[in-house]
This record gives sequence, C-alpha cells and structure tokens, in this order.
Amino acid sequence: MIETPRIVQTVAQLTAIVPVTVARSEIRTVMGPGISELMATVASQHIAPAGPWFTHHLRTDPQVFEFEISVPVTAPIQDRGRVRPGLWPAMKVVRTVYQGPYEGMGQAWGEFDAWISAQGLKASQDFWEVYAVGPESGSDPTLWRTEFSRRLLD
Repeated sequence: MIETPRIVQTVAQLTAIVPVTVARSEIRTVMGPGISELMATVASQHIAPAGPWFTHHLRTDPQVFEFEISVPVTAPIQDRGRVRPGLWPAMKVVRTVYQGPYEGMGQAWGEFDAWISAQGLKASQDFWEVYAVGPESGSDPTLWRTEFSRRLLD
C-alpha cells in the first residue's frame, strides 16, 4: 500500500497557505474552494508554484481538523483574503508515498505510523501530504500518488 519509507533532509521552501479549521466531516467541502483561492491568489501576484500543492495538518482529532492548504512558491506572496505567506522549514523527515484513491489514505497512514514505531523513531504529530498526482492528472485513482511526511524528533 505504501512505498518503503525513507529518511530525508528537506530544505526550506517558501509557500502560500490558506489556514483552515473545520469539522472532520467538512474537509471535502472546503478543500476545493481553498485550493482555488490559493492558486488564484498566487497567480494574481504573478508568482509561479514551485511544485504540487500539499496540506500541513497541525491538529487532527475525531471531530476537528486544523490544517493549511499550501503550495510551494518561487517568491514570497503578499497576504490577500485568507491566503498568507508561509514556509515549509528545513528539517529531517520520514517520508513515504501512497499510491491509490484518497479513501485509502487513512489505512496507508496507519501502515506508515506502524513502520515509524517499529523502527523506534520518534515523529511529530503534525504531518504533510503532498498531492503529487491526483484527479487533475487522470480519472484512474489507482494511479494517484500522495507523499506522506512526518518530522523526526531527536
């Protein structure tokens, strides 16, 4: 279900973000409009995305998700509406890639977290999901690829 995880050192990356706090059941209804607002704001400032969009999940519990809809950018953006400048910091992460439909991501995260634990690694509770290949690239969800990352703790 997931590729063999690996440890990676990231480099700092400027981002544009839309902060979101929403009931878990509302995620699907806020994601599309949030991505549209983010991309339109970045384009309106004549700044190019520097890679695929992603989410940084700050807090997840059974009822509420607090996260940032994000895109890496080639230059700093200015605040506009809900869109804010951000930064994906340089850090050591454990990373894997899940291939399949979004509905399988919960099980894939369970597999990833079990691997992290089995290796004796300590990782942060926040996490990143990079949507490398998704519905915009084709209708076959078995080909979609989502990169999972958790920051490693000392």
